[in-house]
Amino acid sequence: MKPIYLDYNATSPIDPGVTEAMAPYLKGGLEGRFGNPSSSHQYGQEAHSAVDRAREQVAELLGCKPDEVVFTGCGSEADNLAIKGVAEAYRGKGNHIITSQIEHPAVQNTCRYLERHDYEVTYLPVDEYGLVDPAAVEAAITERTILISIMHANNEVGTVEPIAAIGSIARRRGVLLHTDAAQSVGKIPTKVDELAVDLLTVAGHKLYAPKGIGALFVRAGTRLEPLIHGAGHEGGRRAGTENVPYIVALGKACEIAWKTMAAYVPQLQELRDRLQRLLASELSGLKLNGHATERLPNTLNISFPGVDGEALLILTPQVAASTGSACHAGRTEPSTVLLAMGLQREIALGAVRLSLGKFTTAKEIDQAAAALIRGVKQARSESRTRGGSP
Repeated sequence: MKPIYLDYNATSPIDPGVTEAMAPYLKGGLEGRFGNPSSSHQYGQEAHSAVDRAREQVAELLGCKPDEVVFTGCGSEADNLAIKGVAEAYRGKGNHIITSQIEHPAVQNTCRYLERHDYEVTYLPVDEYGLVDPAAVEAAITERTILISIMHANNEVGTVEPIAAIGSIARRRGVLLHTDAAQSVGKIPTKVDELAVDLLTVAGHKLYAPKGIGALFVRAGTRLEPLIHGAGHEGGRRAGTENVPYIVALGKACEIAWKTMAAYVPQLQELRDRLQRLLASELSGLKLNGHATERLPNTLNISFPGVDGEALLILTPQVAASTGSACHAGRTEPSTVLLAMGLQREIALGAVRLSLGKFTTAKEIDQAAAALIRGVKQARSESRTRGGSP
C-alpha cells in the first residue's frame, strides 16, 4: 500500500485532464501530432497552433498577453532567465540586485553566480514569519539597482510575501521586479498586474503538469538577454525547438487551475487546518512555522519539539512528506529558511513540511494525523529512554 502523499510542494501528480490533452502529441508514428512548430506544412502548423493555444491558456491564468509568456524547460530555468537575462541586458544601467535570504536555490545560486561576475547582491532578512519588509526593500535600492527578485510564496513554510507592495515601490523607483511564483500559481491568485511584477516564474510540476516544463512571464518592453542562443524561438528570448507535448500539458494545467481554483482551494485549506487541529489535540508544544494566515492554503510546516523531523518521517512510512533539512557528510543541518526566520537549531531540526493537493482526502488527513501522532509519541518515548529531553 502506497503512503499518503503530503509532499505536493515538492511535486504534484499529473492531472488526468493534462495527460489526456498531451497524449496525441506523444503518440508514435505518423498518426501522432509530432510536427515541428517552425515547419510551414500541415504537421508544423498543427504543432504551432497547439503552442499558441497553450500560451493563451497560461496567459489567461496570469492575466497577461500571450506574447508575454516564454516557455522554458523548468522553473529553475525561468528564474535563471529572469535574473541573468535582466542583469546582462541592463548592465549599462547598474549592477545591483536585491533578493531575500529565503529564496529558492534557483534564485540564490543564480545571484551567487552573478556576484562572481562583478554584480552586487543584497540579501534581505525576513521576520519570524518569513516575511520580507517592503520598507527594507526600498531602503536597499540604490541608483545602481536594476532588479528585485522576491518569491511570491515560500516553498517550505508557505508564507506569502507582500509582492504587490514591493511592486509599487519598484515601479516608483524605476526598478524591475521578478517573483518566483512556482509554489503559488494555481493555489492563490497570481495576476501579474495585481502583483505589479515585470517577470514571474511558473513551474509546471507544481501545477499538475509534468516535470520538465516551465514558463516566464516577461512584461512587454522588458529587455532580456537569452540564456540559450540559436534561432528566434519564443520571440527570440529562448532558443530551441519547442517541447510541444509538455507545453500543451502546461497550458491545460493552467486552464484547469483557472476554472477550478476557486472551488477546490477553500477545501484544501479546510483539510490543512483539520490536520493541524488533529496534531495539536494530541501533541504538546507544537510550533507552526510561517505566517498563520498569510500562507499558502495547502502548506503546514510544523516543528515537533524533542523530535528530529527526518527521524519522524522514518518512523511514519505511511506518510510521504519532507523536511527542509539537508545531510552533509553524515551530519543533518537544519533548513536555512527556518534559521533565517530565527528558529533555534533544535526547533528547526524538528520541522516537517506537510503539503496537500487537490487529490488529498479527509480520510487521508485523518490517517496521516494518526500515524504522525504515533510516530511523535514513539520518538519522544525513545528519547526519554535514552535520557534525552522529551
